[in-house]
Formats: sequence, structure tokens, C-alpha cells
Amino acid sequence: MTDIQNQIDAGLEQAFAKHGFSEPNIETLRKATGVSLRTLYKYVPSRDKMILRALEHRHRRYMEHVFPEAETADPLPLATIVDRVAQWMRAETTHGCLFHAAVASSPQDGELRALLDRHKAEMANRAASMSSLKGSEGEISIIIEGLMQSWPLRGDESLRAAKVLCTLMPDVHRSGAGSIP
Repeated sequence: MTDIQNQIDAGLEQAFAKHGFSEPNIETLRKATGVSLRTLYKYVPSRDKMILRALEHRHRRYMEHVFPEAETADPLPLATIVDRVAQWMRAETTHGCLFHAAVASSPQDGELRALLDRHKAEMANRAASMSSLKGSEGEISIIIEGLMQSWPLRGDESLRAAKVLCTLMPDVHRSGAGSIP
């Protein structure tokens, strides 16, 4: 990825995070990217593609924040991963998940839905793998999604509840009782 592409993607991400997906006009998006209109359209030919590029950029940043280390042989406590999600929410997403907001703004868009599904699946798979809880991806997803969706209303209270659920995961995982059909 070139510096210009990264600059555009970062600017688009910040513009959509700040203004939502229906409010910013093309001039607002162009200003956020710091490039000319011609350059913006050269790299991202439509508004729909701008949203997808912004979310792809968001996905990369989120994954780097929550999972900064490469997968190692030593398991990482699920509570540590949940703490990192809460740090992300405090700094980046105080109003809720940008991926869900994008899908809510255009519920019939299959590309947006696929990107949301891929983002959430990758997060759950990586968290399960790194915490040695393979097979519990569904439960992990529910814990993290619950944290993210309740964050705008409950903040740190959501984090405390998610961490309580994290303490139950090893027992549920060992017993096999938590697998979601």
C-alpha cells in the first residue's frame, strides 16, 4: 500500500467515524483525506468504495491494537484481549462499532455485510487461538460484541461484566458445554 493510499484510507476512516455514513459529502471526505478530488477518485472511484476502504483500514488498525503480538505458544488470557477492546472503545469508538453503523446505514449492501462478517470472524478466531480457547469462537464473539455494543451506555461497567464472563470460559471450554450449535 502506498503512502497516498494509506493517507486516503485513514482520512476516510476518520471522516466516517466522525460524521457517520450518510452525512459527509464528497468535499468533506476529500478534505479529510488531504488530497485533490481527482486524486481521491483515482484511488477510490465511488462513495461505496470509500466506505469499504475506510472499514478495511479500520479493521487493520483494530487487529493491530487488540492483537499486537504475533501468535505465540504462550496463551494470552481472554481478559487481556477484552481489556484491549475496552481501550479501543475508549479511544476510537465511544459511540459503538463502526462496522455495525455502516451496515445499519445500508442494510442491503452485501459487500458491507460480508466485510462485517469477516471482521467479526477474524477477531473471534484470533482471540480463541491466542487464548487457547479454540472451539469457543462463538462464545468469545458474544462476550466481545456484548462489550462493544453496551459500551456507549455502560462504559467500564460493560468491561467488568465481560471480564466476569471471561473467567467462566476455561471451564465452559473444558466441559464442552459452551459450544454453540
